[in-house]
Amino acid sequence: MAQVPRRLLITLLLAVAPMAGFAQGATLTLRQAIDLALGHNPQTEAAQADRNAAEAGVGMARTALLPHLNFAEDISRGNDPVYVFGTKLRQQRFTQTDFSLDSLNRPTPVGNFATRFNGSWMLFNWFETNQQIRGAKLGAESAVSMSSQVNQGVVLGVVEAYQAVLYAQRQIEVAQHEQQTAEALRNDAQTRVKAGLAIDSDLLQAQVNVSERQQELIAAQGAFDNAWAELEAAMGTRPSPRPALSPIEVKSFADGVLEDDIASGLKARPDLKALRQQTAAQQQQVRAARSDLLPQISAYGNWEMDRQTFAGNGGNNWVAGAQLNLDIFPVAKRARLRQAEAARQKAEAQERSTEDQIRLAVSQAWTGHQTAERMVSTARASMEQSAEALRILRNRYDAGLATMTDLLRAEDAQRQSQNDYWHAAYGNTVAYAALLYATGQLTPDSAESLQ
Repeated sequence: MAQVPRRLLITLLLAVAPMAGFAQGATLTLRQAIDLALGHNPQTEAAQADRNAAEAGVGMARTALLPHLNFAEDISRGNDPVYVFGTKLRQQRFTQTDFSLDSLNRPTPVGNFATRFNGSWMLFNWFETNQQIRGAKLGAESAVSMSSQVNQGVVLGVVEAYQAVLYAQRQIEVAQHEQQTAEALRNDAQTRVKAGLAIDSDLLQAQVNVSERQQELIAAQGAFDNAWAELEAAMGTRPSPRPALSPIEVKSFADGVLEDDIASGLKARPDLKALRQQTAAQQQQVRAARSDLLPQISAYGNWEMDRQTFAGNGGNNWVAGAQLNLDIFPVAKRARLRQAEAARQKAEAQERSTEDQIRLAVSQAWTGHQTAERMVSTARASMEQSAEALRILRNRYDAGLATMTDLLRAEDAQRQSQNDYWHAAYGNTVAYAALLYATGQLTPDSAESLQ
């Protein structure tokens, strides 16, 4: 059995997935989410439409190299002297009696069925057509490059949304644990108050703590739903039921050199490549506009058959020739040339501006990645220290050496340190993905290294 190409297999799976949904308890990996997005996100569909339009533009430009042939079937009837005289000549049924003055001045109405073919062919226009074709090809290549840039943006959006769901899920887990801890602390406070080992204010503080933890859990659940909605928008589809997400490991990514990353971005960024292709296409348009000012040589030909009835016999004639055309006052063509030169200058300015923007974007992404890497280790240490501090304080509270306020403060610090750690851990992955995007290297394959 022949092996099914991977692209075809992915296309078939993407076509079936939205209809079939995910089985209960299924897991959605980051790569699967990216593949769904590339197959269903409206941005990728719009980019593909631009590619199709640009490719059609190449075909349209090529038609100028071909001869133009037209067909016409004309039916007419009249008694205009000139019309009758010419029609009889073309039908080849002109007789001696048609020269009489009465026939010439007051002819009998005649009908004519005319079948015509006429064509023209541009023989030489100083390579204007070739330049337009090259410009259209560059435009099509630019559309392909922009499509790649759009795809990378879609991949980044999926990574960010995927990480947001995982982070929101962690927040729910932390909030649930903190609520359970708060309830246990409230129960312990009730027991202590009844035993005379604590005062009523300790119980009130514990009850307020439970209420606050419940509010945090409700907010975390709402954030989780919002994060899932963002992921569904990024994928362009809404799986039902919602599958579980495959956890992304907390990892450290390789450090690069800023200058090397900037050079990589200037070389690999698809949007900059698209602008360079557009600049080259505009240069071709300038050359084409200049060629349009020069003389053009074309050929033409006509063949016609005229008959008295549709299926009858008649006469036929033909004319062929060559023509030299020169616009003596090319005001409009010179305006077109100035317009093309202005468009080229604009494209060149946009190219330089994009280069500066890419340098800035890579620098910011590189700094963000470096910062995120350091924050992970710092947040991990803080979480471990806060957990140990809470353990010690709980022992002191159980021994009556610490107050309820001290314990709640330690609980808050430990909860905040956990949130900070997971925010830093997931933020590190997003920061590295943003660096790959800034350097033009965020592809579905490179995104798999994040998980």
